[in-house]
Amino acid sequence: MSTATSGILFAASLVLALALVHVPLGDYMYRVYSGTKHSRVERGIYRAIGADPDREQAWPVYTRSVLAFSAVSILFLFGLQLVQQHLPLHLPDPATEMTPSLAWNTAVSFVTNTNWQAYSGESTMGHVVQMAGLGVQNFMSAAVGIAVAMALVRGFARKRTGELGNFWVDLIRGTLRILLPIAVIASIVLIAGGVIQNFHLGTEVVNPLSGTAQTITGGPVASQEAIKLLGTNGGGFYNANSAHPFENPTAWTNWVEVVLMLAISFSLPRTFGRMVGSKKQGYAIAAVMATLSIVSVTIMNLVQLQHHGSVPTAVGASMEGVEQRFGVADSAAFATSTTLTSTGATSSAHDSYTSLGGLMAMFNMQLGEVAPGGAGSGLYGMLILAVITVFIAGLMVGRTPEYLDKKITAREIKLAASYFLVTPLIVLVGTATASAFPAQRAAMLNTGPHGLSEVLYAFTSAANNNGSAFAGLSANTLWYNTALGIAMVFGRFLPIILVLALAGSLARQGTIPKSIGTLPTHRPQFIGMVVVVTLILVALTFLPALALGPLAEGIH
Repeated sequence: MSTATSGILFAASLVLALALVHVPLGDYMYRVYSGTKHSRVERGIYRAIGADPDREQAWPVYTRSVLAFSAVSILFLFGLQLVQQHLPLHLPDPATEMTPSLAWNTAVSFVTNTNWQAYSGESTMGHVVQMAGLGVQNFMSAAVGIAVAMALVRGFARKRTGELGNFWVDLIRGTLRILLPIAVIASIVLIAGGVIQNFHLGTEVVNPLSGTAQTITGGPVASQEAIKLLGTNGGGFYNANSAHPFENPTAWTNWVEVVLMLAISFSLPRTFGRMVGSKKQGYAIAAVMATLSIVSVTIMNLVQLQHHGSVPTAVGASMEGVEQRFGVADSAAFATSTTLTSTGATSSAHDSYTSLGGLMAMFNMQLGEVAPGGAGSGLYGMLILAVITVFIAGLMVGRTPEYLDKKITAREIKLAASYFLVTPLIVLVGTATASAFPAQRAAMLNTGPHGLSEVLYAFTSAANNNGSAFAGLSANTLWYNTALGIAMVFGRFLPIILVLALAGSLARQGTIPKSIGTLPTHRPQFIGMVVVVTLILVALTFLPALALGPLAEGIH
């Protein structure tokens, strides 16, 4: 079987799997977030944290709850890392010193769903920190993203109210009813596929064919791997991430991992459609996501397979940094999925991709990771783009824009436009600042366009809460740990504040009757408009930076 044929089958089977889970998983999440009953376990948690599950919150209260929970999470994880040498199951001699700047960067990274890692996991973090710190935040950060998305959907669905739900209820339900049960099942599947699950601390000595004995660190990998992908987190237990055979042993586990990172985000449009009372609206949002995703994975495969043609074993530039177990096509699909979502996990070295392949990975993140995006963040990012699209359509026909029977007034479009501008501002200012100082330029392994691409990729990844990286940038420095940490914080929480403010503004409105001039937002025409608007806005924003980096490298 040729490499291209294998890639087509891999992609087609992914589409089939996602189509099969779209309705049942989307409907299940609708029931989770629309239900009024609380389990005994949930009520016990609410009593423990002092939350009233039957009292809904206006957008300022909901926002303060999100920010307070996240701030406490950052402080807890920061402290846990600094005392890990005094905890059980710690590494006796970690290879990387856990400095305050690295602890800050890592704490912010996992709480913001970025999972950027400026260290090697297996040689730095003990098992308690991996499980009680990083693993817990893999669940919590994903649940926060879904909760914010549900608050925005309620803003569209409700009328003449200031209430968006209860953050604590959304957080606990998302964790206990959605993420935890699916992650448990996925962990068992991955263990069956060969992913390890133990508590070994560098005690396993193996003798490979090279004749040099190696000491291998084990750990609770399968349980971490499942939620890292399901929650679109992406932080690897091992430095090689999902290219490591202990995290991703075979071609079929590679397929399972891609399905996990896409399943929730591609099913949330169904939940959205059910909550706003129009399944067609959900299908329209899913169609936009699918269109952008299919275009991206097609281009990525074309540029990565350009040296291979139909010869499955041919060696070329696009084979560098690619795991032999997966091959170029499957690795390209993984890379596309991980950058179109906020996962950031890698099964190949993005730094070794062709210049256009690296450009596609960056462009996927610069889209705002909306195809389908992170757990929750992909849906609310796409709804923001839908709002901007109806505003542009309204300008063209001279009508006040409407979306889901709500007027898009000056307040709503200002919030939506601010949401769109936040991330590019962080990316471009961060990249320019790093490029302006000799010490920061010295951290680049490469000079010229590829060196710029390393820095541009890092700030794109941090601000969009992705977490993947181009190898070569020495990011474990005081400056980069601090700067990238700030980019992650602003890139996560400023958009969330704007989304919740938009949700509150929409919820206070009544509905307006449809008229002959109302733009149908469930038809192919609107789907195409959202796709085009998204591509044009992102291209106009980032094309100059991309021209100096990967495009210049490709021309050279």
